Amino acid sequence: MLNKKKYHVKSFKIVNKKAYYNYFIEEKFQSGLVLEGWEVKSIRSGKVNITESYIISYLNEMYLCNSLIQPLKVSSTHILYNPIRKRKLLLNKNEINFLSNKKKYVGYTLVSLSLFWKNSWCKLEFGLAKGKSIQDKRIDAKTKEWKKERLNIIKKK
Repeated sequence: MLNKKKYHVKSFKIVNKKAYYNYFIEEKFQSGLVLEGWEVKSIRSGKVNITESYIISYLNEMYLCNSLIQPLKVSSTHILYNPIRKRKLLLNKNEINFLSNKKKYVGYTLVSLSLFWKNSWCKLEFGLAKGKSIQDKRIDAKTKEWKKERLNIIKKK
């Protein structure tokens, strides 16, 4: 009798918390990524950092820049790894045109928000964002604190 092992893929989400702190997210988008084999293995093991990553437009294509995917130590030694290479986003021509036009406005940028698995595909969620000033960050902190206080007051009654 054969022992059949069922492999369960961890479905986790890597979130960029700094993006929500530093930017107003106006619209969210999803896209696929063009990855190499060692990058897929590293993402599955959770060795990814997207906190400083952003998206650029180059020759009518969109690329994820400055995201760090660390290679595994058990990976092959004959392959040259570049952990911060530009990774191409899989988007339609209409989406690329729309995003590049929106990005031309002053103060707007495309920021990566999260990296997750949808079925067996690695997806990137990114947003059209506008930067926050120091006053905006203070106001957000006050409103967040007030919401917590309000919930505590309601619970006590």
